[in-house]
Amino acid sequence: MHPYQDPALPVDARVEDLLSRMTLEEKAGQIFHTMLMMNADGTPVTEADGDTLELTTPQLIQDLKLTHFNLLGTYGAREMALWHNAIQEMAESTRLGIPVSLSTDPRHSFTDNIGASFNAGAFSAWPEALGLAAIGDPELVFRFADTVRREYLSVGFRTALHPQIDLATEPRWSRQTGTFGSDAKLTGELVQAYVRGLQGPELGPDSVAAMVKHFPGGGPQKDGEDPHFPHGKEQVYPGGMRDYHLEPFKAAIAAGCSQMMPYYGQPVGTDWEEVGFGFNKGVITGLLREELGFTGIVCTDWCLLMDAPIFGEMHEARAWGVEHLSVAERAAKALDAGADQFGGEECPEVIVELVTTGRIPEARIDASVRRLLREKFLLGLFDERRYVDPDEAAETVGRADFTAAGAAAQRRSLTVLTDGPLPLSGRPKLYVENVDPAAAAAYGEIVTDPADADLAILRLRTPYEDRPNKFESFLHSGSLAFPQEELDRILTLLTATPTVVCVNLERPAVLPEIAEHAAALIADYGASDEALLDVAFGRAKAEGKLPFELPRSMAAVAASRPDVPNDTVDPVFPHGHGLQI
Repeated sequence: MHPYQDPALPVDARVEDLLSRMTLEEKAGQIFHTMLMMNADGTPVTEADGDTLELTTPQLIQDLKLTHFNLLGTYGAREMALWHNAIQEMAESTRLGIPVSLSTDPRHSFTDNIGASFNAGAFSAWPEALGLAAIGDPELVFRFADTVRREYLSVGFRTALHPQIDLATEPRWSRQTGTFGSDAKLTGELVQAYVRGLQGPELGPDSVAAMVKHFPGGGPQKDGEDPHFPHGKEQVYPGGMRDYHLEPFKAAIAAGCSQMMPYYGQPVGTDWEEVGFGFNKGVITGLLREELGFTGIVCTDWCLLMDAPIFGEMHEARAWGVEHLSVAERAAKALDAGADQFGGEECPEVIVELVTTGRIPEARIDASVRRLLREKFLLGLFDERRYVDPDEAAETVGRADFTAAGAAAQRRSLTVLTDGPLPLSGRPKLYVENVDPAAAAAYGEIVTDPADADLAILRLRTPYEDRPNKFESFLHSGSLAFPQEELDRILTLLTATPTVVCVNLERPAVLPEIAEHAAALIADYGASDEALLDVAFGRAKAEGKLPFELPRSMAAVAASRPDVPNDTVDPVFPHGHGLQI
């Protein structure tokens, strides 16, 4: 037995022993945190698909010596546990047997977006983070994160690529559903509860490490465009509220978050260098490390170095401000800036080249690898937590009490904007659209013609503009207003039949006409039909308050300042609005 394999030794001693035994190639493998998929039966992928993943699992673990992976896709709990154990066995068979650290985007709600989150699938289903913010209860957020921790642990996830604590200050920005809204103080309170729920009092074998994102706050995107794409790379602060966006990150650091992800955005018009935050030394080393005192792992957002295919379409590396640099020069700049790890990449040969040519000293690589290895030891991955029990996973994921808690949170998060006839009573004749008729039949008599109905129930989603490439089509951007043809159809129903309208607010919808003509208007942030109907019929209490304002027009949105919360003129509903019925 080598000293690093001895659980009786202090963690730092084990780290130094292992680091001293590693080749440069093995160290370089630790510097990358890339994606994996699995077969539905729980076996590793041994044939690359060429569309999204270009290398097989054995190539990544055995040949490139990577040990940090982000699982894409939704699967059964038992199968995930079997797969996790299979890749741990693969890692254990390598020269040093360094265990795999497995991460995931959020998996506990309703959004299915390969670039941001997955729908709950087998896991318990809760409202999106916006819905947790609508409730505004830190104790509930703690219980949610503790549930996530227990479900994740059972299948082998040890790093959460969340919480996302950007502030929703630009109404058009596509990533708001994963945030806690526009209020920095509330976001700070909720992120502290979230980190405690995932990690516990300190990082240990029963923890899931929290990778908080996106430092230093990704909300203020110019025109609300998404910086996954070149047309969305600029981040701006016309209202001078840069410090406001930092407040939640200060709270996360105080809570002991283990990891931090800088955003893609390229700051424009500030005293920061105009390069993406993953390359920005003034932001990572100067602000995050030195000023704010963060000592954990800094992992870049995905695919900063190399162009890569997504859904078979080639996407430009998010090397904003350093597009002219070579891949090696980009990597060197990010390392110089203070990044420890590159997300979504698998090119350790670039790190080897940087060291062997003298561009980056090996001691600089050692500093990051030391942080990365230390976390693996703290999480128990070298010892009791390397493998999981598939039977326990099947019993834990989606457990009845977890599912019930998520369902109750869905109901609490619903936000009543206008109440009209609510709560409903009796068994009215119901006409429903975008609601499961079988679910609605438990509350009333279902009719197929609105003219025959006592009441209609209509579920809508916040509008967005179709974008040309497949990946961007998942990240809803652009106008928040209903297209005229769709609005006319909706208003025809609303004026003919009293209608309870529920709008899913993944972004702040522009809906003044709908608000005026709906018999009642409710907002949801991820809720089942049963949750909506229970609230509408008075069987459950909605407690939600709007986590951002709802603008009156797109002209008001365009005139607002992206870094200033709730900045549109004469909103239809202000931030914090919500009725009790």
